[in-house]
Amino acid sequence: MIGGWDGIEEFVAIARAGSFASGAKAFGASTTHMSRAVARLEARLDVQLMVRTTRSLHLTDTGRLFLEQCQRLVDEREEAIAGIGAKGEPRGALSLTCSYALGEQFVAPLVREFAQAHPAISVTVDLDNDIVDIITRRFDLAIRTGHLEDSRLIATRIAERTMITVASRDYLARHGTPRDIEDLRGHDCLVGSATKWHFQNEQTFRPRGRWKCNSGTAVLEACLAGMGICQLPTFYMKDHLAAGRLQEVLPAEKPDNEAIWAVYPTRRHLSPKVSLLVKHLKSNLQGLLDRVNSR
Repeated sequence: MIGGWDGIEEFVAIARAGSFASGAKAFGASTTHMSRAVARLEARLDVQLMVRTTRSLHLTDTGRLFLEQCQRLVDEREEAIAGIGAKGEPRGALSLTCSYALGEQFVAPLVREFAQAHPAISVTVDLDNDIVDIITRRFDLAIRTGHLEDSRLIATRIAERTMITVASRDYLARHGTPRDIEDLRGHDCLVGSATKWHFQNEQTFRPRGRWKCNSGTAVLEACLAGMGICQLPTFYMKDHLAAGRLQEVLPAEKPDNEAIWAVYPTRRHLSPKVSLLVKHLKSNLQGLLDRVNSR
């Protein structure tokens, strides 16, 4: 009788490596063994998982869907075994994604501390200002801000950041200072990753302008150059405000602090490496943000 795992590990190894030969080398078996194992798996499932030629290997649509499930099973099995063997000490690979500025200045240093404290963990930090699908991209964790919409994910609030709306003194001298949120419609707005600006009492404004970039640094530089008004986290512009290069606008409408979340797939909820990292971030991120903002 063929066991429930028969062929699955071989299939995952081949798919990850991209060929039977490379998969066999990574798995520590012969190419013949790998080929026969996948053939038995396909026969058992009564589907074709791979299209093989003498020069290439491609997954079928069914094969790609099956691979996602198999990778999850293999990873969780290895994680469970490792957790028991290490008496709860986190180990293995851990990957997370975060936006550039928040990641470079705050999250990555804290994750580095975590990795140094847990030498059995290898970490990949992927910085991306776009919101990626962490389930299909197979990230263990993402650090996100503001309103969350993906119901497939678990979210833990780990910190908050202050947002501020600013413009250069030169821009305000030329175009005037907005008196209320509605006045922003008559101004050049510098648009970053957020499609909405938030203000007091849950008011929102959809900015429009001729400069848009998903980099907060690039938006800040455009603001310093006098191109318009922007809304960004305080840590971007604190020094420029102190030096008088920028001026806060609509201070009476300053939004409530924006939440920073650690989000992760439901299947990772009990993973020691994820839960311990979330705890580390929750214990230290706010203090790091506050120190930078108070300088």
